[in-house]
Amino acid sequence: MPAKSKAQQKAAGAALSAKRGETARKDLVGASKEMFDSMTEAELEDLASTPHDGLPDRVEDEE
Repeated sequence: MPAKSKAQQKAAGAALSAKRGETARKDLVGASKEMFDSMTEAELEDLASTPHDGLPDRVEDEE
């Protein structure tokens, strides 16, 4: 599943870094904290590795 925005890609990268023990979990905030708790390392890697060319900075919530 590719990232839908640069912000989502960045949050996934932060969560992935914490999952791997490269950064402290306590440093995570917002979406990256939720991603850490709810996604596997493989899912996070898939989101974080999405090429960001052509992605919008942010995507508004669809409700």
